[in-house]
Amino acid sequence: MVSPLRSAADGDNPSDSLRPRSEARATADRRRIDSQALLGAAQEVEIAHGPDVYRLRRTALGKLILTK
Repeated sequence: MVSPLRSAADGDNPSDSLRPRSEARATADRRRIDSQALLGAAQEVEIAHGPDVYRLRRTALGKLILTK
């Protein structure tokens, strides 16, 4: 089973290991972008990554699903 908590190796701050991944602070090498900034009022957006296109979709329960 995978723990939802960050390990000490995941970040520079040991106190991050006590926080769920969703609450861990962004670091200099990892940007945090609010999902609302990506989706706006839409339920789905396409994300181009090289030659591939992914779809990021917000579900009726407010969860996010990324598919290729």
